[in-house]
Amino acid sequence: MANIVIHVENLGKRYRIGQRERYYALRDIIASFLSAPLRLFHRPSPDTQNLIPNTHIWALKDVSFEVNRGDVVGIIGRNGAGKSTLLKILSRITDPTEGYIEIHGRVGSLLEVGTGFHPELTGRENIYLSGAILGMKRVEIRRKFDEIVSFAEIEKFLDTPVKYYSSGMYVRLAFAVAAHLEPEILLVDEVLAVGDATFQKKCLNKMQDVGREGRTVFFVSHNMPAITRLCQRAILLNEGHILCDGPSHQVVGTYLNSGLGTTAVREWPDLNKAPGNERVRLCAVRVLNKAGGLSDAIDIRESVKIEIEYYNFPNSCFPYAGIVLYDENDICLFASGDFNNMNWRYKPRMFEGKVVSTCVIPGNFLSEGLKRVTVSLATFNPNEILAIERDAVSFLVVDPSEGDGVRGEYTGHYPGVMRPLLHWEVDYPNKIKKAGESI
Repeated sequence: MANIVIHVENLGKRYRIGQRERYYALRDIIASFLSAPLRLFHRPSPDTQNLIPNTHIWALKDVSFEVNRGDVVGIIGRNGAGKSTLLKILSRITDPTEGYIEIHGRVGSLLEVGTGFHPELTGRENIYLSGAILGMKRVEIRRKFDEIVSFAEIEKFLDTPVKYYSSGMYVRLAFAVAAHLEPEILLVDEVLAVGDATFQKKCLNKMQDVGREGRTVFFVSHNMPAITRLCQRAILLNEGHILCDGPSHQVVGTYLNSGLGTTAVREWPDLNKAPGNERVRLCAVRVLNKAGGLSDAIDIRESVKIEIEYYNFPNSCFPYAGIVLYDENDICLFASGDFNNMNWRYKPRMFEGKVVSTCVIPGNFLSEGLKRVTVSLATFNPNEILAIERDAVSFLVVDPSEGDGVRGEYTGHYPGVMRPLLHWEVDYPNKIKKAGESI
């Protein structure tokens, strides 16, 4: 138990929806008693309670887990799963309806833009105020002050009230304070999405440093590559319940394959409404894993198949299928078409019916992260596109960091839009052979 910093048992949080709870002041209770003293001893009927069925919702229910000191835990799930509610309870912003939590250590949190700072105080004053709330001495805050300001990049506005800050400036300062004032437990919500790409990368690197220092981090995000890179463990929430708790790459795979995440299949059962024209129509696009099953999460070491199914009408010119892959930053990774594998000279026209064209992308080729697939059916005329569907499907490339991929044992940020496993030769020309040793 000495190493456990957070213990959560049967935690539940219920909210009332559809109407507000009536507020009763002391004078209302006294007046009610004087006007009808016996009313307090009778249970009100449903009619007098003005209750509407199903006016309560459980944001969390029967949530139990333990976190050890130094763990970096990712919290994932679709919108409304209870992720932010859990962090608010851990931050003591809201109280649970049932169950209890035990927290051992100083908690720093960054949950929403606009919380944590006093709007009338300057950035400088809010840094000292936040440190004081965390129980830090002024000399401790002063030691970290320059580092906080440099990280937040707000030197020019340090003595300006934060109510005049943009959302980006506010988040930069809030994260810098939360991460640098050395709380034993750091809680970070998806609020980082407000910042630009450079700032997000800097924040992720800082959270990685915090984890290495032996502090506990809770990170709520929809950025699955960030979850798998930063967190050794992840908790999947769905409708207020824990659906899965374990190694981050396994939990992310469960999330995406459960249908709660992105989609790996797109189908058009009605050809009249499918992309295309009177010559050809798309029927389906699928992302298949190495075993041939639909999958939104692909191990970086394994191949992935993009299957394109289409219908060719009579007397149609032989079309070719093509894909274009983009990453989450909308950078085009590559384009490919099936015309490289066909003898087009002897197949000017094609029979009527369905065709399935499959592109196989090898393992250890793509980098980790979300990949979006645009598919098309075309001819060799560059101005003639028979059918096209942008972002038809998407999938996540997950790097489990188990040592046998391109990354090896390295756990830091790995750059590049591609990640090929290349052959390396290492020679030791000056190595002196010892007796009985083979080189």
